[in-house]
Amino acid sequence: MPPISIEICAGAGGQALGLEQAGFAHASLVELEPAACATLRINRPAWNVVEANVCAYSAERWKGIDLFAGGVPCPPFSKAGKQLGADDERDLFPEALRLVSECKPQAVMLENVRGLLDPRFETYRQQILQSLEAMGYAGQWRLLNASDFGVSQLRPRAILVALRRELMAHFSWPAPNAAPSIGVGPLLLDLMQADGWGGAAAWSELADGTAPTLVGGSKKHGGPDLGPTRARAAWAALGVDGRGVSDAPPRPGFVGAPKLTVRMTARVQGFPDHWQFSGRKTAAYRQIGNAFPPPVACAVGQSIMAALNAAAKPKIARAQKISV
Repeated sequence: MPPISIEICAGAGGQALGLEQAGFAHASLVELEPAACATLRINRPAWNVVEANVCAYSAERWKGIDLFAGGVPCPPFSKAGKQLGADDERDLFPEALRLVSECKPQAVMLENVRGLLDPRFETYRQQILQSLEAMGYAGQWRLLNASDFGVSQLRPRAILVALRRELMAHFSWPAPNAAPSIGVGPLLLDLMQADGWGGAAAWSELADGTAPTLVGGSKKHGGPDLGPTRARAAWAALGVDGRGVSDAPPRPGFVGAPKLTVRMTARVQGFPDHWQFSGRKTAAYRQIGNAFPPPVACAVGQSIMAALNAAAKPKIARAQKISV
């Protein structure tokens, strides 16, 4: 049996897909947004998708699970917002800790925006670690850049990994890939020329660089564009019009900087082309822009898996010796 996980705030499945690739099987995925739940069900009909508010969810039935994971909402810590932290009603770290106390997993993995690692939140981060320590865990915060793990954008993320105190010695953070990530232009060339645009090859050469972080926005703020002013300027340097998302690739005769399609943004985020997204363009792009890149989730998941396996080997060896 593969190790089992449960996940909260599952979104479009970026973290869940990466953890699946790392070898975890999902017992339950909790998500509030109907469109994201539909995305999960379309791509993985066998997954147990629970459409519910995390605050109303109980993890008691999953006591002793291998991994508790999630990507709790980022607005409380995002530099694009007011950074209210614990004073923001959308802060779900307390709920995550409640669920950890209920299911008592072997390992915990939570991700959030880079802003959570700002000095102003040092006390808050320590409080989370102290809460976990009181439950028998040892944890660490780490900043990981998606571009170090095969994703064609920077996308720095704050990652918290905690394991049962006796297991933490077996954990090591994943090392960056030896080879750099492919540039945006080469990555998207086939999609950009799919409708016959003759300028795709020249555009690909210009856009041979790492993308800025995709920004999905929220239901209250943000439409189908690639981010705020600074992000759009970085996209412009790559020859991309970041003021919106296109319904289709450029056609023959197109002149100027093209916009990305939803499928293109999904590939930049590290999703495989077969992964489908439910909803209209804005809803689909919002799911993509807010996702945790699957390759990064896979890398961290593999490190957690290695720690769990390393800790299990002595137990297996003792059991075999006893049976003999």
